[in-house]
Amino acid sequence: MAHLTLSGLTRSFGSEVILNDIDLDIQTGELIVFVGPSGCGKSTLLRMIAGLEKITDGTLEIDGQVMNDIPPSQRGIAMVFQSYALYPHMTVRDNMAFALNIAKKPKAEIDAAVDRAAKALQLEPYLDRLPNALSGGQRQRVAIGRAIVRNPKVYLFDEPLSNLDAALRVATRIEIAQLKEAMPESTMIYVTHDQIEAMTLADRIVVLANKGIAQVGSPLELYERPRTEFVAQFIGSPAMNLLPGKITATGPKTEVTLDAGGVAVTEIATTDTDMGRAVNLGIRPEDFVIADGDAIFEGEVEILEALGEVSLLYLPANMSVGEGAVSANQTHLIAKLPGIHDGLKGQSVCLTADPAKLQIFADGITMRR
Repeated sequence: MAHLTLSGLTRSFGSEVILNDIDLDIQTGELIVFVGPSGCGKSTLLRMIAGLEKITDGTLEIDGQVMNDIPPSQRGIAMVFQSYALYPHMTVRDNMAFALNIAKKPKAEIDAAVDRAAKALQLEPYLDRLPNALSGGQRQRVAIGRAIVRNPKVYLFDEPLSNLDAALRVATRIEIAQLKEAMPESTMIYVTHDQIEAMTLADRIVVLANKGIAQVGSPLELYERPRTEFVAQFIGSPAMNLLPGKITATGPKTEVTLDAGGVAVTEIATTDTDMGRAVNLGIRPEDFVIADGDAIFEGEVEILEALGEVSLLYLPANMSVGEGAVSANQTHLIAKLPGIHDGLKGQSVCLTADPAKLQIFADGITMRR
């Protein structure tokens, strides 16, 4: 329903810059997810779009109109907050209709809008209940319905599922995905720290770090082709392993000899000038398999976490940690193997991985072209 253009968007408090020179183009009908570490400015950027935070510099355009000085109520935006913020003395119907009543819309129009939203969110049986008679997931659906009835140009979601328990998070996440499918022309911007939400909901993910945008792309693009060590470790759980080593053979296929002793052949092309260069070899835990012969890494399993569908193996290693990495004390290599492997604890294992899935980072930047 709306096309957003962020050009050089900056937010600062005095001399402290929170977000600097944000450039982003959001197409009509996209569901964009902002992710990043705590304090990176995800919610601040969302609130700037909503008009709840002042834009220090740059411009925000919605359908070609500059919105910097337009009041929030006139931007055609509806926002769903982390807190449900429902009126406890009002029924579900009255909560959803509140904004339209304030706008003095005709009763027939209000009733039709509420009924449509209630049907889309499966809230029809609860329209006459008070919020305290609803579950957490139902309350969040009411908050989403309150946004839908306004028929806004842009929907903003600020960590809407963070107050729900695990089962409700899954159910409500599916409902949001179904809602997006039912409204394909609606533009949605969603803030979360949950990678599963980001990977399953987003058309594109915007990774924020160091006061700016680290990378923008589809979920699988960020997972398979991260540009930096930070993005590589932030997307995916457990985080990508980064093993220090040196390039010992160049060409269409590059060989990396690890400081820990293993050798990996990748499908990344390098030139003679890269020979001997210090790099980090990136391997996702789920890409490891147990090797029968030559291995990239060999070590003793110190810790084994049996999760049923997968097992996490922790092997001591001299790991390299990129700037802003998920863990500042990453002392173990992690392998994520399908199934149950109880017998491996305390045993020495050899691990290898598909060369096509390996990454090489030099000075924190990918060498995959």
